[in-house]
Amino acid sequence: MITVHDIAKMIDHSILHPTFTDNDLEAQCKIAIKYNVATVCVKPYHVKKAAELVNNCGVEVCAVIGFPHGNSTVEIKVAETLQVIKDGADEVDMVINIGKALQQDWDYIDNELKTLNDTCLSNNALLKVIFETDFVTKDSDIVKLCELCSKHKIAFVKTSTGYGFVKGVDGKYSYEGATEHVLKLMRANCNDNVQVKAAGGVRNLDQILKVKELGATRVGATATATIIDEARTKFS
Repeated sequence: MITVHDIAKMIDHSILHPTFTDNDLEAQCKIAIKYNVATVCVKPYHVKKAAELVNNCGVEVCAVIGFPHGNSTVEIKVAETLQVIKDGADEVDMVINIGKALQQDWDYIDNELKTLNDTCLSNNALLKVIFETDFVTKDSDIVKLCELCSKHKIAFVKTSTGYGFVKGVDGKYSYEGATEHVLKLMRANCNDNVQVKAAGGVRNLDQILKVKELGATRVGATATATIIDEARTKFS
């Protein structure tokens, strides 16, 4: 039996839009607290304030680093990780070096994953690794990333940032995010102890139930209120 609490604790409430101000952070943290989600997922400079706002509320703090394009050096990603953990982050969502994955420089990716995971674990934080599957689209590359994350016993693999926009033939930008195909592929190719986070395009209860069925245990969402209100109606 799925409960409203189960759904709420799948959600990392995303507070990542580049236009969000400190006032927006406060408003969004109130929503996260009201609905008792798993975490607030915030920009690095918002970590300290977010940690103060959700302190002792049962909601943890997740920080993104190397976000959204993953282009920072490993050394900078480590420094950023240490800073957000110092500021109060319990979990860290890191974007891989996408270009290195696309050129299949697996030695580089292997080192990046190990270094960042070791940094998190030695500081009592969990690492989620963002593949950005709107850019890294080959099944074989996604499978390889899953194998490397399994090798290093990383806590979570994650589909997307929600900001991996691809230019279409019409000149407009869009993204797919957590597709059924990608989620199935990630779940099938990660060890059982590696969890899957679906991000991008999960905006209502039906969608969150679908990704749960596909093996995701966490989702990134901005439509938290809509999702939980629907869950209260359905499961009450």
